Amino acid sequence: MVSLETRPPNLEGNGAVSIRDLMVNALRMRPDRIILGEVRGIECIDMLQAMNTGHEGSMCTLHANKPREALTRLENMVSLSGLNYPLTAIRTQMTEAIDLIVQIARMRDGQRRVTNITEIVGMEGDVVVSQCLFEYIFEKDDEAGMMVGDFKPSGLRPHFMEKIRSYGLEKQLLETIA
Repeated sequence: MVSLETRPPNLEGNGAVSIRDLMVNALRMRPDRIILGEVRGIECIDMLQAMNTGHEGSMCTLHANKPREALTRLENMVSLSGLNYPLTAIRTQMTEAIDLIVQIARMRDGQRRVTNITEIVGMEGDVVVSQCLFEYIFEKDDEAGMMVGDFKPSGLRPHFMEKIRSYGLEKQLLETIA
């Protein structure tokens, strides 16, 4: 495992290392997967391309209020990069690169919880299709004011079952979603 970090420029304005610089260098190292902290700009294109070129299991974080908004935000970052990709090309690349969106939120009791796991199914026309697989359902507050809830499966069978089967995890997943 190799850990790389960005660096701001020095007082003379030299020596900056951007996330995009690190992505290019990480790809030269021929990694099995890439884990990228917060994506906020043009590096999202490099991440999508890396995910589409054999770096399965790669992941990144970005800030959004809901899984669907994460897709919109990612699409906007690519659009704002100035590279003039057609919207359909951006969406196609996203659906081919992303299997799941795992949303984590800080709840009003201060705890962070996984609140949603959404699968990216594909495209219908020029629309990205997704489906919620699991969702945190709030039930009540306990005596200490902590939120009590449960992570409930939607009951939908994921479209990526063939991938799961190839890793020998089909039985575990089916038990979880039942």
